[in-house]
Order: sequence, then C-alpha cells, then structure tokens
Amino acid sequence: MRPLAALFALLLSVVTGSTSQAQTGATWITNVTIVSPEKLDRIEKGSVLIENGHITRVERKNNAKVPAGATVISGKGQYLIPGLIDSHVHLSSVPGMTWNQEQANQAMVKAYLKQMPRSYLYYGYTTLVDLVVTEPDVLNEFRKEPLHPDLYDCGNSLPIANGYPMSFSPPDVRFKLFPNFIYDPKQADRIPAEYKPEDHTPAVAVARVKSSGAVCVKTYYEKGFADDKNLPVMGPDVLEQIRKEATANGLLLMIHANSLEAQKFAADGNVDVIVHGMWHWGDLNKQPELPAEVKQVLDRIVEKRIGYQPTFQVIYGEMAYFDPAYLKMPALAKVAPPALLAWFSTPEGKWFGKELNDALNEKGAPDSEVLKFFEEPYVRHIRQTTAYLAARNANFVFGTDTPSAPTYGNLPGLNGYLEMQHLREGGLSLEQIFRAATISNAKELKLDSQIGTIEPGKIANLILTTKSPLESLDAYDSITTVFVHGKPIRRETLAANSK
Repeated sequence: MRPLAALFALLLSVVTGSTSQAQTGATWITNVTIVSPEKLDRIEKGSVLIENGHITRVERKNNAKVPAGATVISGKGQYLIPGLIDSHVHLSSVPGMTWNQEQANQAMVKAYLKQMPRSYLYYGYTTLVDLVVTEPDVLNEFRKEPLHPDLYDCGNSLPIANGYPMSFSPPDVRFKLFPNFIYDPKQADRIPAEYKPEDHTPAVAVARVKSSGAVCVKTYYEKGFADDKNLPVMGPDVLEQIRKEATANGLLLMIHANSLEAQKFAADGNVDVIVHGMWHWGDLNKQPELPAEVKQVLDRIVEKRIGYQPTFQVIYGEMAYFDPAYLKMPALAKVAPPALLAWFSTPEGKWFGKELNDALNEKGAPDSEVLKFFEEPYVRHIRQTTAYLAARNANFVFGTDTPSAPTYGNLPGLNGYLEMQHLREGGLSLEQIFRAATISNAKELKLDSQIGTIEPGKIANLILTTKSPLESLDAYDSITTVFVHGKPIRRETLAANSK
C-alpha cells in the first residue's frame, strides 16, 4: 500500500460523473434491439437519440425519422443495454503485487493504472464504486484519464480499532493507514495517545465520509482468518450508531460480512448492502445441506431487501494460483499490460500462491488437492446460499471486490465477467444478473435518476452487443461499442494489447 495522500473530494466528478467525457452534438443509434431492465416486457427494435451526453429520445419503432444533423450509428443485428455497474472495487490495489513489489516495478504499475479504466470499459463497466479510499491520488488520476468509467466512492472506511483490515498492518502504521477508525474503549492501551475518543465516534467518522463527497459508508464485521480468529469487532450499539448517522447523511451503509455470525449481525443492524457471500458457517461448516440457522438469516436478508453481493471471485481469485489454465486465458491479454502479464508467470509474480499454499499447510501438495480445500466447503457454501437467495428473488446488487486480495486472479473488467458466470452457476437467472448489474445497483446507490436504464434524461452510458444478455452470458463478451456519456468507443481499441 502506498503512503496515504490527503483525502479530498472532486465533487463534480463524484456527483455527476466526468462531464469532460460528454459527447457534444447528436447521435442516433438506430435499428437496434433495446433491452432495458425496467421494460423487459417490451424488448423491441427501435432507436435512441443522444444529445450532450444524455439520452433524449427512445423510439421503440423501426420507422422513426432521423433527427436533422445527427450522426447515425446502425445497431442492426445488435442489442443496446445500459452500461454495467460494479459497486465493489478497490482501484488503489495492483493485482498480484505487494507494496514493495510496486515500488520495484513502477513502470509496470504506471502502465497498469493507465490501462485499468480501459479494462473496466472493455467489459462494459461504465460506473464503479470504490469501497475503501486509501490513496485518493490514484482515484483522482483515474478520473483524469481521457476514457474512464464514472467513479463514486465510500471515502475512508470505518474499521473498529485494531480490527480487520487494520490488523494486516504493523501497529506503528495501521492508525495512519486507517485514520477513520472507530475508537474502542476496551482497547485504550492499544491505541496511540494522539488519537482521542471524541474524534473517533461513529458520528464523527461518518461526518468525515460525508464531507469527502462519498456516496456510501463501508464498515466491517470480521473476526479473522486461519489461526487468527480473535480480531476485535464492533458491538450492535456501534453499528446502530453508524446506521443512524449514515441515514442522517444520506449515505448507503455497506458492510464486509462473510460468515453466518457476521450476516446475522448485519441483518440485525439493518445495513443496506452485505458485500460478500456467506462462506463461513461456523460450527455448521460440515453440514452438507443448508442448516435451518443459515436459512433463517437468509430469509431475513430477503425480507428486509438488503442488497447482497455473493463475490464468488474472492475465492476463485485465490484458486487461480492453483489452476494451470488461468494464466493461459486469452482474455487476460485484453485487460493486463503485456509486461505485467509476463511478470505474473515469474517466481516473483507467484509469491501470493506460495503464501496461500504454505498457509493451508499443503506445501508440496498437487494443485488439484489445494483446489479441493477451496471447493469444500467455501465454494459449496456460496453456491448453496446464493441459490437459496436467488430462488426467493433476493435483492442482488452486482459487485466483484476487484481485487479482493493481492492476487492476479482478480483483474479489472474480466473479474466481473467471471463473477457473472459463477452467479449463473450459483442459481441466478440471466434476468437477475442483468438487473443486479444495472437497475438494482442504480437504485441501491440512489443513482437511478441518472443511470441503470435506457430512458430519456439518463446519462448515455450504454453498450452495444451482438448477443442478448437475457439469452446468454456470452453477451457480456460480445460488446462492439461502449458509450461513455454519449461518446462511442469501439471495444477493440480499449484492449491492453490493442497498441
């Protein structure tokens, strides 16, 4: 992690997106099949007029007259869908690299950061939400790129003092890296004296997030991993205060919660979005079927319409190190610069896989055996809980946690396409996936007046595909053109290997 820069907001970018990208003049997309999530009962051929970066007309008929002076784009044989939304990314992290490796390979890092916004666009993601702002300079540079998705964020996150993810950093630096922590009186002897309790209450912490121009608050309930499962966590009273302050400030409340205990805590606390699937069932881990206790928590999540992100790719992103086919995927060359992609195959580039292998006490075991560790019970748990929620039409909102760890298995853009495949395997219908990545995300983020559907007045963030997303997931890899604020961009020009 690079040193923290001072946090400040670019309010224009945060609230309205990047207006510098807006296409001037008029564009008429004609003879195209319009697939918009609010009108799935009216999938018809028609035309869409774009003016000054916004949709101004939607004609669901074939004989609409071309507006005078408009540039005509034929959509014959294609489908027009809203730009996709990934509401769980971490732009400051370089997949597969430690902070020291980033410092030693700065040219490689620079090339990755420059390509990153194009990689998201390559797979149709025109809106992103960064959940943990640790390096505002990276986000600011992202917004300055000539082509980039609209970017929103949650500002500095709210961990409990010395809890996850602060616990990954040495005690002498963790409070500087996570300055918006919640003070825990029980840990007064483990918190540097310079940090005063009154400066780290839920009210003050949420106010900092609000003043940064953020749209959401991110917090955590995580007791730890492997042999370290005694991390401090907040109590219900603290979450209640965060909930109250987030509501008062008009901010979405998102929580890291990947266990039965954590998701029960989240449901009790009426959070807006749970940003992980339930892969830990505690004492019930070895149960082959969904236990009643798990179903009860999932039922409450459905009843309360809490947003839900299964984030399969968190697990599969680690499994990539033990899958010999992963680095051979042609798609990687589309989203990762050549030098970085080559580095992934070096011993240095495989460091995280070695750490995982050692941590799992499987040193020397064949990759197939290590993969079984992930598949049972973790992948099985996510599939079972996701299928249960899908059958009850839960409020899925699409998010990938890209990258979820220092793994090369979570590459921008591609990670979303892979997540969709696992969601389908996990029981979501094609319609549920489509809605989760468009209108459901937009509504949850309170951005549905601007994005998420193809309607007059909306920002013209759109995608042309040769296949329908309601017929095949291949549609999301059949993109021909991405429109960012009305500007048409041919997909092939966005690829990392297009130069």
